[in-house]
Amino acid sequence: MSTITIYHNPKCGTSRNTLAMIRNSGVEPEVIEYLKTPPDRATLEALIAATGEPVIHAVRTKEALFTELHLDAPGVTDAQLIDAMLEHPILINRPIVVTPLGTRLCRPSEKVLDILPAPQQGAFTKEDGEVVVNAQGQRA
Repeated sequence: MSTITIYHNPKCGTSRNTLAMIRNSGVEPEVIEYLKTPPDRATLEALIAATGEPVIHAVRTKEALFTELHLDAPGVTDAQLIDAMLEHPILINRPIVVTPLGTRLCRPSEKVLDILPAPQQGAFTKEDGEVVVNAQGQRA
């Protein structure tokens, strides 16, 4: 069983880059495709709490559904945001990564480097061509 878990959307470039950086550290994580297997309320609340970020950061505010559901209205509560994410998992911001060193919403993807227990094993370049890690495994 892996000590690293990624809540992943394979259609998302940031999520793919994050997964690739985890693998570049020599670890095969547990990959949870949260659109196919959404977290339950307790798991989602625990993940958000573990990031130390406000609930709104865990919501994809650029998703059209966010506006359609009026989640941008004044007075929307954290509980309402969580309800919406549970009903519509596409609203969950990604990727969320859990390691023994912490839990992060990895946007940008290189935030994962702060919580990986093992160093990068080689160079890493994002899909868009941005070099993140040099040939010596150090941040570029």
